[in-house]
Amino acid sequence: MKKISVDKVVINIGVGKSGDPIEKAKKALLELTGQQPAVRGAKKTVRDFGIHKGEPIGAVVTLRRDPAIDFLKRVIAAKKNVLKASSFDNFGNISVGIHEHIDIPGTKYNPDIGIFGMDVNVVLSRPGYRIARKSRKSARIGKTHRINRDDAIEFFKQEYGAGVE
Repeated sequence: MKKISVDKVVINIGVGKSGDPIEKAKKALLELTGQQPAVRGAKKTVRDFGIHKGEPIGAVVTLRRDPAIDFLKRVIAAKKNVLKASSFDNFGNISVGIHEHIDIPGTKYNPDIGIFGMDVNVVLSRPGYRIARKSRKSARIGKTHRINRDDAIEFFKQEYGAGVE
């Protein structure tokens, strides 16, 4: 029951404006993951940037199971198998930024798309975590069963051979 696994990998490209840049970001995510991305709207209006509430400003894809693990291996390779310790939170999740999506192995530059930076968020879980998400008789996960920062760092060292600095 203590075995840690990757629950999901969420890839986000924030463009900051609607129109053509959103379409290019969606094409980049589709090319990277093979999965159709969803569009995310602005939470509030920011007059200085010309952004209105609800206007599409980003694209996101959620990967689970084998596609998530394959993509995560490519992201770790793009970071040269070294992750920052500050990227891990206290609940065992990790967030990694990629400056250029063409740094990910297996991706070629496409002049129609351009170059995008992205955020990659990884959520880890253990067997029994479903108890917190189910609708009937949900319960909290006990303190001894939660994944902490040290568990997550050890998981990435063991499973992916990633160094943590």
